[in-house]
Amino acid sequence: MQVDGMTKSAVTGSDRALDLRMLLDDLLADGLISAGTHREVMVSPRNKDQLTQHPLIYLASKGLSDVSRPNLILNAATLLDWLSRRCGQPVFNLDPLKINVPSITEVMSFEFAQRHGILAVDVNVDTVTIASCEPFKNHWQSNLEHVLRREIKRVLIDPVDLKRYTVEFYSLSKSVRGASGAGGSNFDGVTNFEQLLELGDVKDPDANDQHIVNIVDWLLQYAFDQRASDIHIEPRREIAHVRFRIDGVLYNVNELPGQVGTAVISRLKILGRLNVAEKRKPQDGRLKTKSPDGNEIELRLSTLPTAFGEKLVMRIFDPDVLLRSFDQLGLVNEDYKRWHDMTERPNGIILVTGPTGSGKTTTLYSTLKQLATSEVNVCTIEDPIEMIENSFNQMQVQHNIDLDFASGIRSLMRQDPDIIMIGEIRDIETAEMAIQAALTGHLVLSTLHTNDAPSAIVRMLELGIPAYLLKATILGVMAQRLVRTLCTHCKKEGVINEVDWRELTAPWKVSLPNNIYEPVGCLECRDTGYMGRQGIYEILTMSEAVQQQMDEQTNIDGIRRQAMKEGMRTLRLSGAQKIASGDTTIAEVMRVAPAPK
Repeated sequence: MQVDGMTKSAVTGSDRALDLRMLLDDLLADGLISAGTHREVMVSPRNKDQLTQHPLIYLASKGLSDVSRPNLILNAATLLDWLSRRCGQPVFNLDPLKINVPSITEVMSFEFAQRHGILAVDVNVDTVTIASCEPFKNHWQSNLEHVLRREIKRVLIDPVDLKRYTVEFYSLSKSVRGASGAGGSNFDGVTNFEQLLELGDVKDPDANDQHIVNIVDWLLQYAFDQRASDIHIEPRREIAHVRFRIDGVLYNVNELPGQVGTAVISRLKILGRLNVAEKRKPQDGRLKTKSPDGNEIELRLSTLPTAFGEKLVMRIFDPDVLLRSFDQLGLVNEDYKRWHDMTERPNGIILVTGPTGSGKTTTLYSTLKQLATSEVNVCTIEDPIEMIENSFNQMQVQHNIDLDFASGIRSLMRQDPDIIMIGEIRDIETAEMAIQAALTGHLVLSTLHTNDAPSAIVRMLELGIPAYLLKATILGVMAQRLVRTLCTHCKKEGVINEVDWRELTAPWKVSLPNNIYEPVGCLECRDTGYMGRQGIYEILTMSEAVQQQMDEQTNIDGIRRQAMKEGMRTLRLSGAQKIASGDTTIAEVMRVAPAPK
């Protein structure tokens, strides 16, 4: 039978596995390799491992040049594209976050999938999309169409992805079914299941239900692979949603049966040393694990009681953050000079402002890492400690023993510090202690939650700090946001919208950039067009002219106007520089940066 979209040549070669000679003959016929290369590859000796490799993978490992396009190498992607044109089957780039694992693993058994080298990747009412790396093997297709009573669409997939995800998807599905009570396990409701899990772990951590262990391992592994910053497990009436935050945006990952989601949360609570029996009030904890490549990674856990049970959020802290340069953070040129000048001062207060998730802590840690030489004593008080750094002396707020920010700073003052980092100034007591520390010769860095830099001055006044003390201690304020950066693998030049550019750069009249770039989407960035994030910054330095605008009834507009006269750029203007340099887009900057007032 003829498969939809398959060319005549492919049909002629049906039920035939790809082999090295066949691929080399076709590559030579299509002018992608020379006759000399053909002979050289055919006669080159292959070891045992190479003989078991799929021929596409073996050819990709040779790093052959594409004769038709000399600047390109025949890697796995280009070979798949070429084979796709020959067989009429599109290439499928598998994104595990977009796969509905329960539905695709119900299409066929694991044994059937492995035997025929196929994997379902999409299922709907009328069709099932099946991926394989053997486009000319069709003997399984008619039988599967008969059983499924749906049309089958064939797609090509990288052999490495096929092998990896077939095992991982079916293992995950088996674990979920096993934990749900299928296949012989029988749990009498959520409570009994949780009790079984907890008692097993209390006696021996290795005695946890293996299905739940597998699900948790899968969850963490995928979060690390996908560069997630947060993992959300959210209970609903009958299911639990699993979502990852990647580059500031939440993505649905999977749905677990309700009791399985509850058990997964219970295991994570145990690992984070939380009280598993306590489900009525929020709890916080932390755990340390290793990524697949062996790096130690810290996770902060936070639970919240909801209508359908406990919700768990895990914040993943990348240890490489402390090793990033200011250039990697996006703090460059004039912004870096201003920030460097402030942090080199021996005493005073420096404030970093912005909403949750805007990179404030990363900026402070990176700054302290550079300031923490052997000649100075760096002390921090945090709620909670987000990343452990050996060159700091870090203390955590503990409200249960009345150790808050204010009392913690008071204790730190007796520790002969040179630099003090306060996690956040939330109240008048903390603000007064920060002022006292600055007046007695210490450099104090802290955070506030305000929309822009000038608003931080007003916020301190609202807390009750007199203007004359602010004038004597505040060195400067930096507001920041994080914007997604364009994927360097697929971004393309675009046409700038002049109206949007004028709105973005107001009140300045900034000339249009020569060119801008737009997101496209590729396998590297999971078709989002973006890869990673950088900061945009608004830095207010406390000059004499700015201080003259400060009094008990400070006019924030007066501070802003004076600061802008002295070179302070708004967050949007900082973003405009990154647009002009091809790092991000107008839409992305306008999404995160507030409009100027």
